[in-house]
Amino acid sequence: MSYKVKLDVFEGPFDLLVYLIENAQMNIYDIEIAQITEQYLDYLDRMQKLDVAIATEFMVLASELIEIKSKLLIPRVSLEAGEAPEEDPRSELVERILEYKRFKQAAELLSEAEERCSHIYEKPQEDISEYLNQPDEYLHMDLEHFVGAFNMFLHKKHKIAEVKKRYQRIEREKISIEQRIAHIWTFFTGLVARKKVTFSELIADKPDRSGKVITFASLLEMAKSKYVTFEQPELFGEITVVKQDPSDAEGGNVGNEAEVRDGMLVVEREAGI
Repeated sequence: MSYKVKLDVFEGPFDLLVYLIENAQMNIYDIEIAQITEQYLDYLDRMQKLDVAIATEFMVLASELIEIKSKLLIPRVSLEAGEAPEEDPRSELVERILEYKRFKQAAELLSEAEERCSHIYEKPQEDISEYLNQPDEYLHMDLEHFVGAFNMFLHKKHKIAEVKKRYQRIEREKISIEQRIAHIWTFFTGLVARKKVTFSELIADKPDRSGKVITFASLLEMAKSKYVTFEQPELFGEITVVKQDPSDAEGGNVGNEAEVRDGMLVVEREAGI
């Protein structure tokens, strides 16, 4: 970050002259040379008292102002018919002041643009000529090779379509143990109430591995609550699930309270179990 210090020192003689004219609220086309010259010389005198070096151009403009002032003091001769009027001694000075103001305004605009651009960062240009105007690549092959490649593409596309017809993505159905227990319980409490049911019958609607696992876990939960028992006459034989009444349990108490709510077997276990 840069710091700019602005002193009350004029950048040039015309900068001082424009300041004096604007401060006195004079018309630039009708400058009171006597008043402006007096103020200009007074400023130079104060600079000398402060031991400030005065540039030569300040002294040159001071002499020009004194010359213009002296010309204006000379009485003008009445013009005869046909003679052109004398040029105003201030005309050249006015033109130089106007030109100075135009350049000063342009310099201020350029300074503001420089200030704005100082906060803009650009990415340097890179050489990308190697990526431009690259010729197209052509595969050199005869008609026989081209037809063979196209037929191979069609064969692969047809094969993929046949595979998609035979197979499809199936999402695994999510079912909880509680829902499976309710389903199993319908075999014992439905319209045709049964005392026994085989494991194969229970998994008839869910023959996949997930269905077998969730059904077996549900039966273990029901056996733990003493609502069913299992029978298996031989090793690796069919498992038969037998409904157990509370009166059939040892001691006549199954140790749990249960009821069917909306077709589901709800088991309320004792605290601490």
